[in-house]
Amino acid sequence: MPNLFVATGICHPESGGPATYLHELLPAMQSRGWNLRVLSYGDSRLADDPYPVARIDRQVYPLRVAKYGLSARKNLAWADLIYLQSTDLPLWRRRHAPRVIKIVGDQAWERCIRRGWIAPDLNVDDFQTVQGDWRVRWQRDSRSRQAAAMDAVIVPSHYLKRMVTGWGIDAAKIHVIYNALPEPPPFAASRAEIRADLGWDDRPTLLAAARLHPWKGIDHLMAAMASMPDLRLIVVGAGPDLRRLQGLAQALGERVRFMGCLPRRGLFRLMYAADALALCSGYEGLSHTLLESLRLGTPVLASDKGGNPELVRHGVNGLLVPYADVGALGRGIQRLLDHRDEFAANTQLGLERFAFGTMVERTDALLKSLSA
Repeated sequence: MPNLFVATGICHPESGGPATYLHELLPAMQSRGWNLRVLSYGDSRLADDPYPVARIDRQVYPLRVAKYGLSARKNLAWADLIYLQSTDLPLWRRRHAPRVIKIVGDQAWERCIRRGWIAPDLNVDDFQTVQGDWRVRWQRDSRSRQAAAMDAVIVPSHYLKRMVTGWGIDAAKIHVIYNALPEPPPFAASRAEIRADLGWDDRPTLLAAARLHPWKGIDHLMAAMASMPDLRLIVVGAGPDLRRLQGLAQALGERVRFMGCLPRRGLFRLMYAADALALCSGYEGLSHTLLESLRLGTPVLASDKGGNPELVRHGVNGLLVPYADVGALGRGIQRLLDHRDEFAANTQLGLERFAFGTMVERTDALLKSLSA
């Protein structure tokens, strides 16, 4: 049985796409004969996984990096294959096993925004070519070098393959494997019953579920609501932009509700009850949130950015609107609500491309070819 060491920055039960992805994928890989060890940052008291997970507490930066690097050394010696979920992980040992990385975004862009090295509204696509100062160039060069050193790169969309190829990575090393999740269990209650249980009246209800960063576009949704006095917005998630968004929401009163982070079944319940889900972000690799909503039969409104057009069929299972165009966003919301039943009837169209079994099979085949 081959030994697979998974190095990641976040892991279940933390929220976020990479944590959700590993939580679903790794048990399936275990059933296919992989011996697993996982190393992540996070609360070291969490220990309910069906495979060994070591978590490094998020202490002061140099200390947690040192502890992560030291913990990784014995796993690197043990592994037949190393699977990274992120760049910039401290894996300090001479290579002796193949390495594959899954890239779901540009961490150089995110880091430069967080540290104020670029304008907060500079989108990820423009970041690829903007000159920037030495710090920006160093971040871009570093992530490109790390990706180039891998034996293979997994990306969840053709959009991301084009981006990573632009970093100078050999396209033959980049494998598009669409994100996928198991089918959510059905609800015994009807939408109307769940809405009543949630205390929702008949007002149209839009759901947004995201890590709250400025580029997720929650502020644009609230701006569009100003001309739609009957619309209610439910926001699920947490993040650094929460306080600013709460301030903007005061003008809309009780029409905007911030729910914080919820367990997945609780989020699914809100998705199922909502009239539509909105994800109007300036960047997405391939969104689990959109996929989950469509599987539950709830149509979606998404920005025309990133991998969204590979999942949303405009005018069929939802709508695509230009990013940051509040007028187009408002018109899209109204059209989606006016024809909600028609869009809802088409939510399953095309989802066969995102079958969980297919994702597991293709990932397993790639990793085994590398470990062999």
